[in-house]
Amino acid sequence: MTDQMDKFLPRPTPESAPFWQGCRDHKLLLQYCTACGTHQFYPRVICANCMSEQLEWREASGRGTVETYTIVTRAVSDAYAADVPYVIALITLEEGPRMMSNVIGCDVESVKCDLAVEVIFEQWSAEITMPKFRPVTGQLAS
Repeated sequence: MTDQMDKFLPRPTPESAPFWQGCRDHKLLLQYCTACGTHQFYPRVICANCMSEQLEWREASGRGTVETYTIVTRAVSDAYAADVPYVIALITLEEGPRMMSNVIGCDVESVKCDLAVEVIFEQWSAEITMPKFRPVTGQLAS
């Protein structure tokens, strides 16, 4: 955790606080609209689909697929230098929403679109645990 201290940390808001608490508990939580039955991410005060305020937090499966990605080979700051190269990906979750995160636990060159991934959690500080994704076992060629 100490090597994460200089990284840019998200600042939870009243709307996103349950999401970050879920991450600390190693649960990927998404908002769910009980009016129209859709999940959404990023957290908001109303449903982006139907504008209802009838939102609740539900635990997601943590599974998804890589929609698109890039391999970062030049660190944005010294805090990220030890991480390069790393993958930033747009992940389409099984529940429908997309979220941006890292794909870790594999060679960066093996990441491809439509790769099946699952969430894991990386503690960056006492308050922030980041959701990241790794390939589902058996998805990568040996």
